[in-house]
Amino acid sequence: MAALAARDAGLPRPAGVVAFSPGLDATRSGESMTTKDGIDPLFTRQSLVRLGAHYLAGQDPRQPLLSPAVHADLTGLPPLLLRAGSNEVLLDDSTRLATRAAGAGVDVILDVTADVPHVFQSFTGSLDEADAALDRAGRFMLDRLATAPAAL
Repeated sequence: MAALAARDAGLPRPAGVVAFSPGLDATRSGESMTTKDGIDPLFTRQSLVRLGAHYLAGQDPRQPLLSPAVHADLTGLPPLLLRAGSNEVLLDDSTRLATRAAGAGVDVILDVTADVPHVFQSFTGSLDEADAALDRAGRFMLDRLATAPAAL
């Protein structure tokens, strides 16, 4: 997660972070990896493990930046808006990050939309839920930018 890397490097904090159907656990340990298997029209745990092996290139998936939903210190993150569909195998990546972030004092909003696929927001103009999700994300960022301290 880029916001964690920026925090750790002492860079200015972004006004907010919006994440659509994010992959936040490279260990693939979320319960939704099993409970949504066969329901998610795009991914299975097995397909994500195969894809992840290429991305990880031998790196330990438990590294905080690779699995922030379960292994990172989330203290000091900017406000978060996490959006996911209820049918995603990646659903628990968002729900676990939201729970842990709130516990670390981070302002977090978790929006789970029923019966939509991974990155449903890309279906603008043909899926009402996508249009609403993008409107919500835009309002979130405009609100964060309006209240963000001026950059030095």
